[in-house]
Amino acid sequence: MGNNKPAIDYDKIAEMGSFKQLVKKKNVFLWSITVIFLVAYMLLPILTSFTQILHQKAIGDITWVWIYSVGLFVMTWGLAHLYVSKANVFDKEAKEIIEEYERGVK
Repeated sequence: MGNNKPAIDYDKIAEMGSFKQLVKKKNVFLWSITVIFLVAYMLLPILTSFTQILHQKAIGDITWVWIYSVGLFVMTWGLAHLYVSKANVFDKEAKEIIEEYERGVK
C-alpha cells in the first residue's frame, strides 16, 4: 500500500563489482581467522604428544601446556570479538551496496 519501493533484484547485486569485492574481502578474513584458529588448536595435541616443549615448567609447578591452554581461551574470545567487529563493518558495506543498487534503479 504505502511501500512504493521496487523489489530488490539480488542477482543484479551479485553481479556488481562492489558486491564481488565485499565477498572477496569477507572470504579472505573468514579463511584467515579459521586457519589461525585451527592451527593454534591443533598445535596443542601435537606439541604435547610428540614433543616435550610444553611440558617444561614455566612458573613454579605450572607448565607451559597450561599457559598455552589459557592462551587458547583468550585467543578464542579475541577472535570472536574481532569477528563481531568485522561483521559490523561488512554489514555497513552491504547496506551501502544495496543503496548503490537502489540509486542505479531509480
